[in-house]
Amino acid sequence: MARYLLLRLADAIPTILLVLTLVFIAMRILPGDPAIAALGDMATADQLALFREKMGLNVPLWHQYINFVIGVFTLDLGKSLMTGQSVLGLIAYNLPYTIELTIVAMVMGLAVGVPFGVYAATNRNKTPDSAMRAFSLVGYAIPDFYLGALLLIVFSLNLGWFPINGGGTGFVDRMHHVFLPALTLAFVKAAFMGRLTRTSLLEVLGRDYVRTARAKGARETRVIYRHGLRNALLPLTTGMGLSMLATLSGSVAIELVFNRPGIGKLLISAIAERDYAVIQGGVVVFAMLVVLVNLLMDLLYIVVDPRIRVK
Repeated sequence: MARYLLLRLADAIPTILLVLTLVFIAMRILPGDPAIAALGDMATADQLALFREKMGLNVPLWHQYINFVIGVFTLDLGKSLMTGQSVLGLIAYNLPYTIELTIVAMVMGLAVGVPFGVYAATNRNKTPDSAMRAFSLVGYAIPDFYLGALLLIVFSLNLGWFPINGGGTGFVDRMHHVFLPALTLAFVKAAFMGRLTRTSLLEVLGRDYVRTARAKGARETRVIYRHGLRNALLPLTTGMGLSMLATLSGSVAIELVFNRPGIGKLLISAIAERDYAVIQGGVVVFAMLVVLVNLLMDLLYIVVDPRIRVK
């Protein structure tokens, strides 16, 4: 396991460097001058020059790139061009809210989607199966930001059951604030995981060893969960990884709809203000989260299927 982890980490390093390079290039080819964006059009030439020197924008691009890469690996992401705050501090404040939203949404989506998928697979071509397919169709079709706006209007503005904005303080209050945003993302995840569970389980239940288990008189619950679902976990693990990545990206729109703190909202605000330092830091964090999720999924493959080994 340790050797496999080291190899996967080694494979992730080129990916991280490529992402850092693309982020750096993208920030430099965007139109507009960050110094003018920060100080305004009325700033004098001396003020602009002093700002560029303070922010390290007056050195050659290759020097800026080296400083940027070194800063990422030393956890020094610079300072906001607008507020002068540490980018790492801004990310450290907002990141827990995004992770919280992602985890709660994934738990809710899996808790609904997987059992619903199993129930649909064991009742193929019956009412539960038709309901599963209809639910999946709706889940795939409805945009998460639209669903979030509907839930916000009904349950927050009209009924007053949930807060309109913010992230909350304390565990209970934070769960109260995150429930509706997480439910919005979980709806789509439940549809995806339910459909994937149904398809994977039906494929496994049609194999010879499942028929053999039934012929030997094994109980149906044992056949479904011991021989069926257990052997369908590998594609479900892949689906869970893809779903988690989609949840991370979807959190950007949901944080805006529900006006809650998070990396997504921080990025949108930085883009509107042309705060390049914060944009760089936010994109790098999102990229690192993607690499981390992929690494965790690779490790989970070994737990799910011990036959996977490093050769």
